[in-house]
Amino acid sequence: MSTLSYIKNFLTDKNVASITPSSTACVKHVCKKIDFNKKFVIFEYGPGTGVFSRYLLDHMTKDSRLILIELNNNFVEKLREEFIDERVRIFDDSAEEVGTIAENLGIENADYVLSGIPFSFLEDDQKLNILQQTYDLLRAGGKFLAYQTSGHLKVPIRKIFGQVHTELELLNIPPMLVYEAVKSAN
Repeated sequence: MSTLSYIKNFLTDKNVASITPSSTACVKHVCKKIDFNKKFVIFEYGPGTGVFSRYLLDHMTKDSRLILIELNNNFVEKLREEFIDERVRIFDDSAEEVGTIAENLGIENADYVLSGIPFSFLEDDQKLNILQQTYDLLRAGGKFLAYQTSGHLKVPIRKIFGQVHTELELLNIPPMLVYEAVKSAN
């Protein structure tokens, strides 16, 4: 999908946070925190047109699973056209439904949750609900990886996960703050 199409969705859908897909540098920066040598289950919130999804599919094992949760109908249609792969499931839904989606798929735990949804656009209770469901879904040692345009997510993540590590990715429009939170073994 072109940048022009991204802009059109940005202008008509309050849940779309960017006018352009994430850069290759941003994708690689976030995904370097994933161990692609092992089988895993990963949920992606807000995959947009699938820039991260494509990278994940190209690098994950043949027995890994990728669950995409996207709220924008135009993006969902694009994802369904693009990703015809038995490892992928696509849901036209909100990340607030991740617990129900996982339950319906028979998934007890995920190894990773990757998110590009604009948490800054969400009400505090929605934000905390998604983060709590994410924490509950992850196995011990599982990672929540998010990329956002600011540091607004640090406090809510700390509230749920306890700790969060952040790094800046400048080679993206706009620059992104990459968050990494690991579920403790307790």
